[in-house]
Amino acid sequence: MALFKGAGVALITPFKADGSVDYDVLTQLIEEQIAGGTDAIIACGTTGEASTMSEEEHMDVVRFIINKVNHRIPVIAGTGSNSTETAVKLSKEAEEYGADGVLLVTPYYNKATQGGLIQHYTTIAKAISIPCILYNVPSRTGVTIQPETMAYLYNNVDNIAGMKDATGNISMTTKLMTMVDRDFMLYSGDDDEIVPILAVGGSGVISVLSNVAPRETHEICQKWFDGDIEGSLQAQLKAYPLIKALFNEVNPIPVKAAMNLQGKKVGGLRLPLTEAEDSTKQLLEKEMAKYGIL
Repeated sequence: MALFKGAGVALITPFKADGSVDYDVLTQLIEEQIAGGTDAIIACGTTGEASTMSEEEHMDVVRFIINKVNHRIPVIAGTGSNSTETAVKLSKEAEEYGADGVLLVTPYYNKATQGGLIQHYTTIAKAISIPCILYNVPSRTGVTIQPETMAYLYNNVDNIAGMKDATGNISMTTKLMTMVDRDFMLYSGDDDEIVPILAVGGSGVISVLSNVAPRETHEICQKWFDGDIEGSLQAQLKAYPLIKALFNEVNPIPVKAAMNLQGKKVGGLRLPLTEAEDSTKQLLEKEMAKYGIL
């Protein structure tokens, strides 16, 4: 059930001026990521603005990315929903298209109980055969997958392979890692916590930073895996000011601004997200220049 080790990019979705998906730019981004050493592509997650896509459009983008990548690196499709039935439908479709795995956010707005989360995730996972990564991001969804719940699901559902952790609670994460075996795939959901997550047994990161610095983000992880702990730490610390700038406003507002500063022409965002403030653009320009990617 292993998916990838290292830095997987939470890929943005580029839009044209009329708001439609820009597939030409998306092709360029895919090729740049693979050439830059990215270890996996996560399609249509939060950073990819799946929440403002129709189901048809969402899955068109997933299929396009899978076909363009063509097995060169793993593709993990964001197929989570606050409706279990919808998540099952999207996950089955992603599997049919050839996704290597799915990323399943906790049900938002409904705020399921822990028992509800167990039923929700079990139902989705049993509808498909590819690995499932659960996405624990209480700041966005209003519900937390507790360590006991995650451990139960991992230990009792064959294709639940691990978790993307954006809780910011390293103590809770450490507790979880005492309850699962070493095959559990733990990914940091926050770029400023890659090394802390690796230190408790993590497998890498699902990264926003990788959109603008794929090679550098990959190297934070690779240095760790190669035993260069000090090198990994210094790479994490060097990236910290840029990471904070990339979250100066809600993601993916700043990262799209940063990519446009790099000349990638990824376009704007869909409402209710809006263009980055001038102060954010100035901060990004400053930190990107200091980091050496502008």
